[in-house]
Amino acid sequence: MLKFTEEHEWLKIEGAVATVGITNYAVDQLGDLVFVELPEVGATFSKNDNAATVESVKAASDVYCPLDGEITEVNPAIVADPSLVNSDPQGAGWFFKLKLANATDADGLLDEAAYKELTA
Repeated sequence: MLKFTEEHEWLKIEGAVATVGITNYAVDQLGDLVFVELPEVGATFSKNDNAATVESVKAASDVYCPLDGEITEVNPAIVADPSLVNSDPQGAGWFFKLKLANATDADGLLDEAAYKELTA
């Protein structure tokens, strides 16, 4: 199940774990990424906490934690090669996996149709 935030993060939710990244729209707005900083595995975040940072040729931007939870895995490939986020933001360019404190909180996020409407 895919969910989206108004801050342009996407979540692929499988059970109580969400894979999180930034959307195609966010990548288009940022331009070519040159730096990615990811959270530490084991770190806990509340919804809307700054969990990661990206820098592009245009600007630096925060990536927010979409829901309360604990980081269980990060994607070192995007630190080594930030262009992966540009080329495949909703695939190989994922940022981190989040064990959700409460999986039902995802019900409050946008579905794909609502997100498309937001960015139209």
